[in-house]
Amino acid sequence: MTVSSADLYTHKRVSTGAAVVPWIRRLNTEQTKLRVGVVGYSNQDFDYIAALRLIQEAFDDISPDADVEIVSGRTDLGIPALAYQEAVRRGWKTVGIACAKAFDYSCFPVDDVIIYGDNWGDESHVFLTMIDVLIRIGGGTQSHFEACAAKREGKRVIEFDLPALVSA
Repeated sequence: MTVSSADLYTHKRVSTGAAVVPWIRRLNTEQTKLRVGVVGYSNQDFDYIAALRLIQEAFDDISPDADVEIVSGRTDLGIPALAYQEAVRRGWKTVGIACAKAFDYSCFPVDDVIIYGDNWGDESHVFLTMIDVLIRIGGGTQSHFEACAAKREGKRVIEFDLPALVSA
């Protein structure tokens, strides 16, 4: 299903087609908001207290005068969940960009949702097109891929190598 620009920000759940990418590019040239993407561990154990401190440090480093939106993978797990919780605490808007598989997991109640594709990673180019800054905290292959892609696109990237915890 192809959606209009009005549909993307008026509905809680939206399925998107190829038309969404040019629309987001156009939106980015007109925007006054700073869209900050956050990637990292979702289903891996890690030091949650250290991760929250890193999120707070990265968020504090972002322009204090900016109207910020936090954009992540919508799931209510790991780094995305911590980033969304901190964003809500700061009064920032939250946006979830994910593939349809996200509905198989607990989802954070974000302000806006963009669903693109059926499989993990299908939404990556939409996510990268939408954001201005990327924060990576730990993470696996997909997080590292998105950080490298953001750098290639000339976006500001803030990275923290938080080790995963190994269960005994």
